[in-house]
Amino acid sequence: MANSQKSFLEKRLDGDALPLAVGDFVVLIALLTVGAINHHTTAVLSMPAELATTILPFIATWLVFAPLIGAYSAGAAESAKAAIPLAIRSWIPSAIGGIPIWYLMPGNVTTLVGAAIFATVLVVLGSLGLGIWRALWFKLS
Repeated sequence: MANSQKSFLEKRLDGDALPLAVGDFVVLIALLTVGAINHHTTAVLSMPAELATTILPFIATWLVFAPLIGAYSAGAAESAKAAIPLAIRSWIPSAIGGIPIWYLMPGNVTTLVGAAIFATVLVVLGSLGLGIWRALWFKLS
């Protein structure tokens, strides 16, 4: 007898949302890379470990929160009206949750005020980037 109920994650992950996932990762990696370049010049591009300590904490938290919140659920794959808020609601805890992990990475030192500013910039720019990308996806597809 097969179990017809879907697991929690099966309800949160839909294959039709794969293009959104790919685009989200491109957008987030691009934004985090541009931020690293702004703080360290383009020399950071030749320092993969330095760049990784900036990017990985936020990609890791995105991998946790995006599926839990439903950024790749069936509803997200249906319309920009659903997809954009789901991405933003996923990004906010990802950005805020990534700050302590980022802080613990080698070479990342900041003050509490610096961390708050960093979190604010991450939340705003990440939300804008994800929102614009997803709006364009639905407009063009």
